[in-house]
Amino acid sequence: MLATSLGRDRAYAQLRDLVISGEFAPDEPLSERSLSTRLGLGRTPIREALKALAQDGLLTIHPMRGTFVRQMSFDDLREIHELRLALEGMAAYLAATRGPTEALRSCAEELRRIPAGAVLDVEEAQQIGWAFHDELFRATANGRLAQAYDNLRAQSGLALQKMRQYSVERTRQAINEHLDIYAAVAANDPDAAQQRMWRHLSSAFEARLTALGAIRTQYPGQGDHRV
Repeated sequence: MLATSLGRDRAYAQLRDLVISGEFAPDEPLSERSLSTRLGLGRTPIREALKALAQDGLLTIHPMRGTFVRQMSFDDLREIHELRLALEGMAAYLAATRGPTEALRSCAEELRRIPAGAVLDVEEAQQIGWAFHDELFRATANGRLAQAYDNLRAQSGLALQKMRQYSVERTRQAINEHLDIYAAVAANDPDAAQQRMWRHLSSAFEARLTALGAIRTQYPGQGDHRV
């Protein structure tokens, strides 16, 4: 039983990483047989992992056609953004009531060390930014909140596959926003931390819509707009 559970968990983790990283083409059906060979796992854990990923909103199962990576619509992006406002706003608030962890301090220090000049590794800065959000949730000392965020983070990563990098200008703005959030957490100011997180997420959402060429109007009628 333990071996079965470990195989299922391993299949789920590896497949989720492959899906989020953009390893599969949108029109590529995911074959249990080929994935079993690729990952060196049995078809049963692969099948269970595919079902779990579909339940998590990362895959779509079409009867008689197969299982595919989910293609996000404009409404998907909107829903993810709205849920991030709720979860991450609460995370910032709770982290500020408890104070920063050592890991969160380390993330802030890494952000401060990013060069101020024109040369900037955008991908590295984004990775540190994601780590900052992860550590913020750990700083809440609320495991259920962190668990809810984990699935949302995966969906957000899937939605952003076509937008692998921000501009240098937006990246620097995001760094400053993260540091402003951290300052409020370190000052034990939950209201300021929550407000700054909301502003940060809203700015990021606008930047994504601009980069993706989405229609930046109110949402009615945009449900079928694929990004």
